[in-house]
Parts: sequence; structure tokens; C-alpha cells
Amino acid sequence: MRTISSYLRVIAFIAITYILIEWVVESGDESAFVANPYTLLIIGLVALFAVAFEICISAVKGTLFMALSPEAQERFKAAEKEKKEKQYKWIKEKYKKLLDSKPIEDEAEIILDHNYDGIQELDNNLPPWWVYGFYMTIIFGTVYLVRFHIMNDYTQAEEYEMEVAEAKIAIEEYKRTAKDLIDANTVTLLTDASDLKAGKATFSANCVACHKADGGGGIGPNLTDPYWILGGGIKNVFRTISEGGRDGKGMVAWKQNLKPSEIAQVASYVISLGGTTPTEPKEPEGDIWKDPETENSK
Repeated sequence: MRTISSYLRVIAFIAITYILIEWVVESGDESAFVANPYTLLIIGLVALFAVAFEICISAVKGTLFMALSPEAQERFKAAEKEKKEKQYKWIKEKYKKLLDSKPIEDEAEIILDHNYDGIQELDNNLPPWWVYGFYMTIIFGTVYLVRFHIMNDYTQAEEYEMEVAEAKIAIEEYKRTAKDLIDANTVTLLTDASDLKAGKATFSANCVACHKADGGGGIGPNLTDPYWILGGGIKNVFRTISEGGRDGKGMVAWKQNLKPSEIAQVASYVISLGGTTPTEPKEPEGDIWKDPETENSK
């Protein structure tokens, strides 16, 4: 594995494997290598296999070369030399043009009269890539000067404010859709059967001791009637579960144990219990709560 082609084949093989992994592995917005670290092992094995394959090919070529007669070996060497000279010829020529430097054998033509302790100075041209890059900076600087300092198209402060406003919109959109970034102000009532089923499971595991399995109430209040101590509706119920109930009444702040998405699910399930008929309902506590949004829409 000594030729450029061998290295390029190995790199191409690894790149194709990477693309296939990203396409096949479900990783959401993250890279497959972040979501599933075992994919790194796959890439490593593929790279090892590719290198071993190229080494085997190189060994086979070497064995076949040794089996040739001396005359055939010389012809093969001459053909390989000619092939290497033609290989990537276009790239090599473009590279030389970008440097625009004299070959070593022609350096005598550009030697200056300066002599520093036997060190002679050459009068090479600046590389074209550097010269053109410098011209581009001049053009960019001119456009920037005219736009921001003469025409006053808009200032950097205005550009900053525009980007900050766009970022705030993006953040709010992300918070609205990210399940575990919701709070009492952004939560919405969940009606999907899977969410209500998950909320019921959370309720059964944590809330039945105080509110009973059917929500009729025990130590805690009845959750099926229209009376609420700390306000009804998804936002109030979410806040009560998250932050805890009244001081000294035993209701803990479940935000220490449950994720925001889980609190939203159990709050939605609690609201779904409204209007049901428990076996032994507790007497109403608190006040009848009416949804302000519903009232305002009438």
C-alpha cells in the first residue's frame, strides 16, 4: 500500500461506509456516531479490512513482479515510471502555476546581486494564489467601506439585533416542541391515547396513595369534580404537580422525580378524570374553576 490510488481507495471505502451508516442508523438530529457509539467500531473494522485488502493486493503484485524475467521487469518498471509521470499531470501543472516559481535548474536566471554570508537571494514572483487573494481582500474592504460607512445601508448593531431576534424565535420554537423544556406557561393539554396511558401509569405509581386509583380522593382532594383548590386547567395542574401543593399538606414537588414531559402527561390524565364517577368520592374542596379562555370566547 504505497501508491496514492491505494490511499484514495481506502478513504473512499471509509467515506461510503460512513454515509451508509448515517443513512441506515436512526439517530435523529445527532450523528450516528454520537447516538450509537458502536458504529465507531464498525468504521474501525471497515478501515482495517480496507488496509488489509490493499496490502494483500500489493503483496500479490510484488509476487507476480518477482516471477517475471529480468527483461520483463525492466519493461514493467519503464511502464510504471511513464504512468506515474502522466498520473495527476493536470493537478501537478495547476499546482506549479499557482506557485509560479522557477525550477531549481533555472534559478540562475533570477539570482540577485545581494549576498549575505554566501546566501544568495532569488527574485521569485509572489505566488498567484496569494496575489489574487490579496486583490479579493481589497475588493471586499472597498465594498464593506462603501456599504457600512458611506451608504449606511445598515450597521453591525442592526445586523446583531436582527440575528438576536431570529435566534429568540428559534429558541421559542425549540422550547415549544421540546418535550422536556415545557413549563407551566408553555404546556398544552395532551389528548393522544399514548400520552394519557403514560400519564395513567405515572398516576398509578405515584398518586393513588393520596387520590385513589379512580381519582375520588383520600388524603388528597377529589380530582373528578369541578372544584379546585389551586386552580384547574392544564397550566395550573401542571404547576401544582411540578411545584407541590399547599405548604404543610404533604403534596411534594414532583419536578424532583418526574420529567416535564411526564408531568404534562399525568396532568393531562388528571384533567381527563373530570366528570367521571369514583366509587367513594370525597367532599368537594376549593372553588369551582372555569377556564378563562373558554369564558372569553363566549
